[in-house]
Amino acid sequence: MTMSTNQKTTIALFNYGGGMRGLIPAHFMSRIEDVTGLRMADMVDIFAGPSTGAILNAALNIPHPDHPGQPKYRARHMVKFYERDGIKIFPQDRFREFRGIVHDFNNRTLKLNQLNWLFRHGHYDPSNLGRSLRALYGETKLSDSLQTLIIPAYNIDRGQIEVIEEKGDTGDTPARTKNNFMDEGGHALWLKNIRTGMPENARNSAPDISLYDAVMASSAAPTYFPCHHFQAAYSDSRGVRAYTAIDGVIFDNPCISYLGAIRRHVPKDHKLIMIILGTGYTNKSIKKEDWNRFGALGVVDPVNDLPLINIFFHASESALMDSFSEEMGENLYIFNKSLMAGPRDGHTLPSPQIDDASPENLKALQTFYESLLEENKSRFEEICQILVSNRDNKEAMRSKDRRKKSSLSYFMSFFEKDSKK
Repeated sequence: MTMSTNQKTTIALFNYGGGMRGLIPAHFMSRIEDVTGLRMADMVDIFAGPSTGAILNAALNIPHPDHPGQPKYRARHMVKFYERDGIKIFPQDRFREFRGIVHDFNNRTLKLNQLNWLFRHGHYDPSNLGRSLRALYGETKLSDSLQTLIIPAYNIDRGQIEVIEEKGDTGDTPARTKNNFMDEGGHALWLKNIRTGMPENARNSAPDISLYDAVMASSAAPTYFPCHHFQAAYSDSRGVRAYTAIDGVIFDNPCISYLGAIRRHVPKDHKLIMIILGTGYTNKSIKKEDWNRFGALGVVDPVNDLPLINIFFHASESALMDSFSEEMGENLYIFNKSLMAGPRDGHTLPSPQIDDASPENLKALQTFYESLLEENKSRFEEICQILVSNRDNKEAMRSKDRRKKSSLSYFMSFFEKDSKK
């Protein structure tokens, strides 16, 4: 597929969640930058994705302090980030021991007071993740992102659901929510800085929130980290709102991002091309005999690979993927494959667990990326060409706009001189 120089195109990049498995798309983007000689923020218009995907997207959109129009980080810096900070964020073995004890509880060998302590203290220390993200993002705001940046999180506090009063309400009619289908519980939250389709330096409606808070919220994976509480200040009637959020992976996937956050921000005269970089599929089939054998607790037991939790995470994507792929057609590029199919080419597959930062797993993740790249070599070359063409087209349009402004300025100055004669 090639792009015409006259063709208006918007390119969206979706990076999956997956903790340490974020090293896979980090390697992938590093390779793209090496081949093209450009940075991802030079070529991509919309960055989306939850959790570890949000960590990557946010970092690649931070302006350079000395060259504000250029990104501070290359993708290779993010490879180093995972390799260096992974073991600090996920100290080895701690959570695996906790999971083992939970399994013992399922077999009813633990005392309740031991279990109560573990349930209250079973998270990884969020300050480790916080220190790494503070060092990465500094004081950068969401509104500073170089390109459109969409960070999903799930707000578990119903206090911030937008309530609409019915006309002529006497006080006896129950209030309803904005979408009229949900008035209790939490809700999906899109933290966005929209630059797509807007003139340069145009003011947008991004909330006043740090990248640190947005990404901490999107990365607060249940059972791994506690929820993240933060405030976001809006310039409209919403004012300042407080959120209590957990990982955006709870609801987000490429199909959901496309329908809920990306499509509406693509200019009507533009064609959307969507690139999806995966962290390895972890869903797998379950035989009916196994499912029935698991029982009520077994379907959420880590020793059985949390079968019900895995179904929750993959069900909506499987339901939407066919129609999503049909709508996108040849403009959809997916780079992903299963982590559950056993060794390939004599190499051990990476751990499906998001918290394995061991040197052995880092190497396995790199090998997984290399095999994924080799299996999709022609598609990879195609997206590199598309990305470079997109950058070139945008540069050509900017030059054209500058020439128009220059001509207009010359005309106005000539008119002003002539009028003074």
